[in-house]
Amino acid sequence: MIRVTCMGGAGTVTGSSFLVESPQGRRVLVDCGLFQGGKKMEERNWLDWGFDPAGLHTLFLTHAHIDHSGKIPKLVKEGFKGRIITSPPTAELCRVMLLDSAHIQEMDAEWQTRKNKRKGHAPVSPLYTMEDAEASLKLLSPIERDKIIEVEPAVRARLRNAGHILGSSILELWVGENRETLKIVFSGDLGKKDQLIVKDPHEVFDADYLFLESTYGNRLHRSFDESKEELLEAIQYAYSHGEKTIIPAFAVERTQEVLYILGEFDRAGKLPHIPIYLDSPLAIKATKIFRNNKKYYDEEAQAIVDRGYDPFDMPNLRFTESTEESIAINKQSGPAIVIAANGMCTAGRIKHHLKHNLWREGASLVIVGFQAQGTTGRKIVDGAKEVKIFGESVSVKARVFTIGGFSAHAGQKDLVEWVSHFESRPKVFLIHGEPTASRALAEKIRRAFDLEVHVATWKERLVLKPKEVLVERPPEAEAAPDLHAAMVNRIVDLERELKRLKKELATKEIQEKIEEDDVDQLRYIYEELQNMWSQLQSRTS
Repeated sequence: MIRVTCMGGAGTVTGSSFLVESPQGRRVLVDCGLFQGGKKMEERNWLDWGFDPAGLHTLFLTHAHIDHSGKIPKLVKEGFKGRIITSPPTAELCRVMLLDSAHIQEMDAEWQTRKNKRKGHAPVSPLYTMEDAEASLKLLSPIERDKIIEVEPAVRARLRNAGHILGSSILELWVGENRETLKIVFSGDLGKKDQLIVKDPHEVFDADYLFLESTYGNRLHRSFDESKEELLEAIQYAYSHGEKTIIPAFAVERTQEVLYILGEFDRAGKLPHIPIYLDSPLAIKATKIFRNNKKYYDEEAQAIVDRGYDPFDMPNLRFTESTEESIAINKQSGPAIVIAANGMCTAGRIKHHLKHNLWREGASLVIVGFQAQGTTGRKIVDGAKEVKIFGESVSVKARVFTIGGFSAHAGQKDLVEWVSHFESRPKVFLIHGEPTASRALAEKIRRAFDLEVHVATWKERLVLKPKEVLVERPPEAEAAPDLHAAMVNRIVDLERELKRLKKELATKEIQEKIEEDDVDQLRYIYEELQNMWSQLQSRTS
């Protein structure tokens, strides 16, 4: 029997990782992604693996996005020394993305350490360092797609084009020997037909078990032409008001798609003559990798190249690599288009652009990608009147355009159509989706094909046999503490201490000993309380 443990990417769209154990006891890992989207979710990044990384010899990486690759340096830091099998473009992209992620981890730890010092708390270590990321890059083992390779005794594999981003792959795994061999397919993140730049997803016809992504399992994407018109409308709206169009975009794929479309607009004479800033060092590096991998383009992108154009360039495009260049963008008045990472508005230079432009009534904010629960982008999409940026409340007065048609993920219709090609009637496990999306897709697949469908959950272990599946759920978590009562008790304690402090401050002896640091400490406590109150309000708005 084969065991598959859902280490991440089950019940959520982040942290994708699946541990596959063969009947012979060999283990391989499929993806090793970072959990993103709020403090509670991100705490999972610090948990024990549940297995010994040093005993693992093979990691398959379906594509370069951080929610699939971002914990690889931690895996290496904690003992993994095996091969990371992936496509050549994914290996190239990881060389810039993992180093960037490590830099963010180090900067976040440094910031938290400074904050802790003010409270008298211990310093914080990063999840992993630049050195760990460098070590992980040495383990990348790129292979071309469509070739079957043996990676472990009784474990064979083949990568297929997933059509999601440059280099993205479907993974086909054959586990076992002779008649006991089972075929397991991991879809990775699937694109949709006629996706920009990359070729359509490969059609797979046979599998015993299918692990299928369900990011947009409950949504139908708008038509691509409608989405392009809406983007043009957003640009014209901000241009007519003399303000900026702000586009949060993931550095890999979404940024290149936006550039591709803007280039199309420019060649057609539809764009106003305004500056276009690509304000993300990582996205700039990724764009150069896209330019260098033309052999993976689809026919339409290749045709643009054949006519003598760069699909990702236009006369007014400016790459702003330095911090000084980025700051200068918001010092300049007048309309412009600004593309910056990250796509969910949780980190990176996009936060500065939101701080300077989100409150401007004539500006446009264009959301072109999925926004996970708990992220700033999701709060804006859900209609928040104000959001916290760098601890400051910023009003949402810009016009918000949510354009689903640019998604690199297959929508519900695309996913169902892709599943329709299977002739072997596989058992289906839905992964990489929020529960409502996964459940909606499960019902759709059951009705369309009468297949057995299971919505996977985090830490669940699936025991796969030729004709049956056993589901081993993780132990139930302890009952959650009564947080309301705990908070009320803390407020009562705080009120008591404030009364005591106020009484003491009335004495001359204490008044003479007050220092500036004492006032700063009170100011800090006050600001923290304000921040907490704002966060509570935003969750109920």
